[in-house]
Amino acid sequence: MENTQNTKPQSSLHLTEEQKKKALLLGASVVLGMIAYMLSGGYLQLTLYLVAYLLAGGNVLWHALKSCAHGDFFDENTLMSIATIGALILGQYPEAIAVMLFFEIGELIEETAVDRSKRSISDLVAIKPEYANVKDGDNFKQVAPEAVKVGDTLLIKPGEKIPVDAVVTDGQSSLNTAALTGESLPRRVATGDDVLSGSINIDGTLIVEVTNAYTDSTVAKILDLVENSDSHKAETEKFITKFARIYTPIIVLVAVLLAIIPPLFFGQEWSTWVQRALVFLVISCPCALVLSVPLAFFAGLGATSKNGVLIKGSNYLEALNDVTTVVFDKTGTLTKGSFSVTKLIPANDVNENDLLGYTAAVEQNSTHPIARSIVNSYTGDLNQYQVTESTETSGRGIQATVNGHKVSIGNEKAMADLNINHVELDPTGTTILVAVDGKFWGSIIVADEPKADAKAAISQIHDLGLQTVMLTGDNHAVGTTVASELGIDKAVTNLLPADKVTQITELQFNNGNPQKVAFVGDGINDAPVLVKADVGMAMGALGSDAAVEAADMIIMDDKPSRISTTINIAKYTRKIVLQNIVFALSVKTIFLLLGAFGLANMWEAVFADVGVTVLAVLNSMRILRQK
Repeated sequence: MENTQNTKPQSSLHLTEEQKKKALLLGASVVLGMIAYMLSGGYLQLTLYLVAYLLAGGNVLWHALKSCAHGDFFDENTLMSIATIGALILGQYPEAIAVMLFFEIGELIEETAVDRSKRSISDLVAIKPEYANVKDGDNFKQVAPEAVKVGDTLLIKPGEKIPVDAVVTDGQSSLNTAALTGESLPRRVATGDDVLSGSINIDGTLIVEVTNAYTDSTVAKILDLVENSDSHKAETEKFITKFARIYTPIIVLVAVLLAIIPPLFFGQEWSTWVQRALVFLVISCPCALVLSVPLAFFAGLGATSKNGVLIKGSNYLEALNDVTTVVFDKTGTLTKGSFSVTKLIPANDVNENDLLGYTAAVEQNSTHPIARSIVNSYTGDLNQYQVTESTETSGRGIQATVNGHKVSIGNEKAMADLNINHVELDPTGTTILVAVDGKFWGSIIVADEPKADAKAAISQIHDLGLQTVMLTGDNHAVGTTVASELGIDKAVTNLLPADKVTQITELQFNNGNPQKVAFVGDGINDAPVLVKADVGMAMGALGSDAAVEAADMIIMDDKPSRISTTINIAKYTRKIVLQNIVFALSVKTIFLLLGAFGLANMWEAVFADVGVTVLAVLNSMRILRQK
């Protein structure tokens, strides 16, 4: 049986086979170098020094040759090769070996740090199911998840991964959804509950019906996000790459001038100034910036994934730092999205059963949460109603013919189209207005509760100094009641999907003062707003496919409190990145000046390059450890 919880602590040092081989070569280089150092000279000492040099720096030399072959003459491998070959020519064998040795040790530490950061994201690949138990007659056969079709019946045994999104038709169990949502507590499911692919069945046997093919399932989308999360780079990453391309050739030119000008024009010793130039080259290597900055963003993405938020690129993580306003949809985002009918208010000559029955008949094919709550509240037989000519008008409602009667269901605008005005709305919930044959039949009140952490989430966002706004299609009374209960700064109600886009645009250009706006939504009608916002966040568990596709970030467990957590991670990531940039440039500037004036030798150059790089890398890894 598969383990449902990972209780074994992972080692902080995890080397691949290739990295282990590198470590062995470096160890052999140290041994040979020490033996050579103890000899008193001769060809044997020279040979051992050269072998030790090749063991430590052979990989660097090979990459330098490949870079030069591709026209890249200024990467860190080339700089290290030039500097150490020059040191060998000058007879500084221990120094040349030490530079290569410490450079490769630094590279090894960087590689393991990057791997660890990537694993924090790519650990999600472990959620990929290997098989599915599909019903075949009276038995179940094992097939690949990709072969499962919508409507198939699957058997999920204790300890198995759920291969595709489905709904439970029989049985009950607890699910481990930690890899999907970051939630450590098991989730209890029973008949009628939706289950997400990638969840692990803990204790009970479940029979489920497939609702999404594998390619459209949650696990496939997560894996796609993981594989492409580094394709959208932050502006800081792009700047550092451009900076290195300009900085390195300039440094090489300065090193050449440093080597030749004093001897040619001032009669200085060639060996002295060539050595200073070589030290200058080692110090100048931009490894600390080129490696630590992308690593910091990798770690930031890893930290958000551990907290149940998947981000499609580090550029979106960086963009969160500049957000001034967080805008929310209401239903399914701040509220549970699980409605129930709380009140029936029929007109004088209409009974409650007819009001609810005709409405449920029209709404029975809709997937909207409000529509489902009305259908679920009707206990009669919907087959007695013959529904034809059903049409839906965005932002108004649904019209259909039921048993020969023209039924209109919707909001005030829908009633106004029928010249039915002055309809009273109930402030305790969403009011569904019903008219039959142009005559008002009454109202159905549907209520939705705020999510458990919604109020705390708004408070946490305010603590970050950000404004909160709620945009909803609900009437003014319902919208303002929810906003007031949660402490939201501003609520705009009675909005069509197009109106939400307009509201986002107005917030982005607030009286000519550009602002960065994040939008959080879950419905298919939120997709245009998610695209329009500077940062779009979608609820991944209840959210529609369109919303998830349009969003830049996916909140896997639908908890609004994840928003402030993600913003805090973004701010901490930027802080670490700035620390690394300032630290690396400051130390290198100081040591470059010392090297140019002969006040820093090759050993100090190693610290200025490898030491600074390792310190910057370790600083970046603090992001993963931050709680």
